[in-house]
Amino acid sequence: MSEYLKFAHELADASGKVIRKYFRSKMTVENKADDSPVTVADRLTETIMREMISKKFPDHDILGEEHGYQPTGSRWKWVLDPIDGTRSFVAGMPIFGTLICLLEQEIPQIGMIDIPILQERWCGLRKKESIFYPNQPDGKPLACKVSNQQKIEQSILYSADPAMFNNAQKPYFDQIAALAKLVRFGGDCYSYGLLASGHIDLVVEADLKNY
Repeated sequence: MSEYLKFAHELADASGKVIRKYFRSKMTVENKADDSPVTVADRLTETIMREMISKKFPDHDILGEEHGYQPTGSRWKWVLDPIDGTRSFVAGMPIFGTLICLLEQEIPQIGMIDIPILQERWCGLRKKESIFYPNQPDGKPLACKVSNQQKIEQSILYSADPAMFNNAQKPYFDQIAALAKLVRFGGDCYSYGLLASGHIDLVVEADLKNY
């Protein structure tokens, strides 16, 4: 697994270089069939990661948000979201990230959240503690520890967007949000990193995709 973990870090490093080049630059923003935005940075970043995977592990499956599923019949599958939070990326907000996962027979073995602009990274391995890589001079990795907050009345709740909840889901979210001490929106995958490190207590979202 160490070889795969090292490679996942290489994917994140490569994707970050591309994304930082395009961040806060003028570019065309298109809308996909589901009305979500996409940019050249999304597509190019995923293309580069796919090329790296195909060169290093040509027999591995690849599933990505922008370029779909590339099956090979392998027990291994890489799942990629080049820019989780494209709306934040387009708006110049630095809290979007790249998501990288490796599945073995559909069971996650490696999961990575890379925040390229802030240069922070979280990595989880199956049955092992998750690690946070801070953007600090010493660069010392830190073990993640979730919050021990048990009372929702004292909790910090994050959600990407209240508009993501449909008419059936919205009342339930509103009930939870009304009880929380603090409710914030936005954050995309960054919220899950903060959750893993114990800085926030709760993330509530809907309609999530495999990637």
